[in-house]
Amino acid sequence: MDVVQILLSLSLGLGLAAACGFRVFIPPLMMGVGSRLDLYSLEGSFVWVDDTWAIAIFTVATLLEIGGYFIPWIDNLLDTVATPAAIIGGIFVTSASLEGELDPSAQWTLSVIAGGSVSGVIQLGTVATRAVSTGTTGGLANPVISLIEAVASILCILISLFLVAIIPIVIFFLIWKSIGYIKITKKEIAAQK
Repeated sequence: MDVVQILLSLSLGLGLAAACGFRVFIPPLMMGVGSRLDLYSLEGSFVWVDDTWAIAIFTVATLLEIGGYFIPWIDNLLDTVATPAAIIGGIFVTSASLEGELDPSAQWTLSVIAGGSVSGVIQLGTVATRAVSTGTTGGLANPVISLIEAVASILCILISLFLVAIIPIVIFFLIWKSIGYIKITKKEIAAQK
């Protein structure tokens, strides 16, 4: 068991989980495409992610998700589905990154606790940001926020693949900002009562 390799795989998985917090389907799509281009290695029970049919499904899901978030009010409805989906996505991509590095019980336990938490906190931050935007602009600024979130997801993936050593710093920053947005939203809700 190579501890450095496990930590790098975990960092990669957590970076991809953070990306799932912004957009659920972009990270699995990029995992499949990255595997096809030999930039990312899928192992064991996750090799199906780079099959043509899986890439096609992830592409359609990604386009629908991104498109839906550009429509004010629909984006808020998507959040009700995207929040649990982001947590599941974070668990999935973290587990895929740890495949073959740990025994399955440790792999899945770490994926649920770490990957699910990272993606969940990031997703809740996006929900809070969108709620503030909807409340203050009537949803008019939501497409701009949606674009920023999609770009943030892609940046998390690129950083995860090419600068994996700085992922813990990036994740800490994203969680810190997400918690800040959640606190702001709670204060605004309390002020409206």
